[in-house]
Amino acid sequence: MIVVGAAVGDYFYLNSLVHRVVVKHEAIQYNNTENVLLVGSTSRCALAVQNKAYGLCSQGVTGVNSDVVMIVHLNFSTKRVTLLSIPRDVFVPNARTTGANKIDAALYQGPSQLVSAIQNDFGIPINHYIELNFDTFASVVNVLGGINMYFPMEIFDAYSGLNITHTGCQHLDGYQALQVVRARHLQIRFAGYGPNHLTWPQEGLSDLARIRRDHEFLRVVAAALKAKGLGNPVTDQRLATAIAPNLEVDSSFSLSDMLSLASNFAGVSISSVPQVTMPVVLVETGSYLYQGYYYGDVEFPIGPAVTSVTRQFLEVGPSVNTMNGAALPTPSHVSVAVYGGTGVPAQAVTTTAALRRYGFAATTAGSLPPVGTKAETVVYHASATPASIGMAEAVIEHLSGPAVMAVGPTRGADVMVVTGSDLAVVAAPHATTSVKAPSTTTSAATKSTAASSTTTTSVLDPTLVRADSQFSAPTPVAQALQPWDPRSCGPNGTPGP
Repeated sequence: MIVVGAAVGDYFYLNSLVHRVVVKHEAIQYNNTENVLLVGSTSRCALAVQNKAYGLCSQGVTGVNSDVVMIVHLNFSTKRVTLLSIPRDVFVPNARTTGANKIDAALYQGPSQLVSAIQNDFGIPINHYIELNFDTFASVVNVLGGINMYFPMEIFDAYSGLNITHTGCQHLDGYQALQVVRARHLQIRFAGYGPNHLTWPQEGLSDLARIRRDHEFLRVVAAALKAKGLGNPVTDQRLATAIAPNLEVDSSFSLSDMLSLASNFAGVSISSVPQVTMPVVLVETGSYLYQGYYYGDVEFPIGPAVTSVTRQFLEVGPSVNTMNGAALPTPSHVSVAVYGGTGVPAQAVTTTAALRRYGFAATTAGSLPPVGTKAETVVYHASATPASIGMAEAVIEHLSGPAVMAVGPTRGADVMVVTGSDLAVVAAPHATTSVKAPSTTTSAATKSTAASSTTTTSVLDPTLVRADSQFSAPTPVAQALQPWDPRSCGPNGTPGP
């Protein structure tokens, strides 16, 4: 009884070290599953000890963004775990209360805003929230005594400070590991290049490339944890004590919830966890101009791939409301106002006709001023309720091209569609013409990391397919490591699997 009492007391002590924050808009749980949002924050001002290498809060490095946005789907019935990464540069309408921005900008207005944006714009329910900062990350690696990673090529990143000057298996401490996972401006020393990294070619895809390296890093850390032995009281105590003070979780994530997760999923191996990335298309115009402001490099979520990936991730079938597991409304019960948003003649009219073939009560409502030279189609729903989001889901699952949902004015209809670039509507069942998705030509830098990303979109209405896509090919859902990417170490300093 003394041992049990001491263990319980220790748990409560560690629990008291965790910072808690009120997160609004958290969704209900259904199908005995749970979704936990994991966020890597760039906030320097939140660090207990300032570090010049990260940038100092006192010197104006005060931005609060989510460098990493991952969602863990937990199925308590099957003990299955799946990880979904959302690229930080995905441009969404509800990123902030003031309007559109990249998803990483939502955290500036707090965790509730980020949760709200993910639910309203992607229909992914969030049940719990966990935020880590630079200190937390480095502490985990240091408690493990560092980790080993294999570097097949020399690489350099001026922004993260990563500088690998020789190949092979190398030992990394927490700070060096942080340089690896933060690197998204990687330069590579290919054959024929000298030692001056200023001349080395830079990798394309930025954050998308970083995501695949971060997924590999998780596997390496999981292997290190297994080697140390989770369940070892000394290791567990050191690890928990290092993490807890730098961890921020939602106030409803109770101690019993955490212990339940640990109990239910302790036997899961990270090597068996599917790690997927939301498919996007790149806006290849340099800094994206939207309503008079420049937003840098951005990406648009691409339909119907995002809808398909989201449903597989959440383990729900078609025509199911992803927010609560209920059936989506039948098209005849959803009124849709369609507005042209690109200035393309008759785009709203043809979109309306295609939606009517599904049975939607769709009307062409007019046109709106284009927001930029390239734009994503936006499917607006009237409120943040599951029922309202479900109406938008009933529409967007039939759209192909850059498309996203949003909460906003619907001008008297249940759903308002503002058409964007390269919009197509998946053909209704009675129309069976098969059309290959428009092909694009990507830059040499992009081809190296997106060679496997060309896909074929099923059964499109040929009257709506654009012959000259303005975007890159959709990025792959599962990204393979590239020849220059760091990876696990095998025996005797060889590269791991």
